[in-house]
Amino acid sequence: MKLPTGPGTPVRDGRDAVAGATAACRAVSTITAEIAVSGSVEGQRLRARIAAALAPPASARLEAVAPFGAPIFIFVAVNDDATLLLSREDRVLEHGRSGAVLQALAGVPLDAAGLRQAVIGCAPLTADAARATQAGADWRIVPDGSTELYLHREKSKARWRLVAAVHRGGAGGDWRAEYSAFQPNGLPQSIRFASSARDRFDLRLTLSQVDINPTLAPEVFRVQVPRTAEPLTLNELKNARPGVRKN
Repeated sequence: MKLPTGPGTPVRDGRDAVAGATAACRAVSTITAEIAVSGSVEGQRLRARIAAALAPPASARLEAVAPFGAPIFIFVAVNDDATLLLSREDRVLEHGRSGAVLQALAGVPLDAAGLRQAVIGCAPLTADAARATQAGADWRIVPDGSTELYLHREKSKARWRLVAAVHRGGAGGDWRAEYSAFQPNGLPQSIRFASSARDRFDLRLTLSQVDINPTLAPEVFRVQVPRTAEPLTLNELKNARPGVRKN
């Protein structure tokens, strides 16, 4: 996605633009979806199909499904306590930090809470709207801490949409989330996570079978770990990157 560059011109409608762009996602509490993932992480081509369940404030379940047999992996997190079970290898990583486990698994620096926000394409109303700038009539750039929110509308009377969030200054360098193929419910169907260093990660997510605000029992965010499962370390997970098909 080609984003505007340059300092931009200060505007006073930043808060209204953010409110309009996030109205649909702020109505989302829980969400389930099937997510087709393709792209690359650290130079390896990856492909996976994920059954996802996400709930506030920071609960997540990601299950890599296969056509037949047991799931390839199951990741669950509640707050910052995460477990990853590699079903086929009979190995488990327990009580890891959700952000560290997700980054080791997929390369993207998101924890469970950030993953939910990223999947629904949302941003907080606490963004610094007073410092919003415009790049032409149909772009607004709003800072949110170390993140820049890019809002776009197709024409002057159309609704604002969050089309990109550029995250700067992290330990692994800058990266962005891009949103497109917006559905009638206002949520994006297509998401791209891309690092500024292209060999780190470049992943495309396509959502289907989306269910908004279903009731998710606490059991959804638990995983039954077999007694036979052998411990898995974070470093082993980083080296293996299991649960995906390499092209």
